[in-house]
Amino acid sequence: MYAVVQNVAIDCADAYGLARFWSEVTGSPLDPGSGPGDPETQVILKDGPVLYFAEVPERKTLKNRLHLCLRPTTSREEEIERLLALGAALAGDHRNPDGSGWAVLTDPEGNEFCVLRSDSDRGNTPS
Repeated sequence: MYAVVQNVAIDCADAYGLARFWSEVTGSPLDPGSGPGDPETQVILKDGPVLYFAEVPERKTLKNRLHLCLRPTTSREEEIERLLALGAALAGDHRNPDGSGWAVLTDPEGNEFCVLRSDSDRGNTPS
């Protein structure tokens, strides 16, 4: 016996707005029945569980204990630039001179996530 992960729930102040950001990040569609002002919505990932966004009254106050790690299809550096243009912010830089490492970004509501090296980046430098 085992359990299947149905979704990753993300508490937020603006469910639709944050889901739109993550829809752009992942290139995956929003739930077609959702719209601005909806207190809950989701992003339907191509592979993996659904990203489920639910509005809550309290704001984020501490570091996430659980976060998403993204492996881009383009280079890590290009992906970081794209995500910053979408509204993410750089929160921690763990990139090394040899090309290894990762970057920690935050989404528009301050939730941390990591951007790892792409497969092509990994082929060019040590882990």
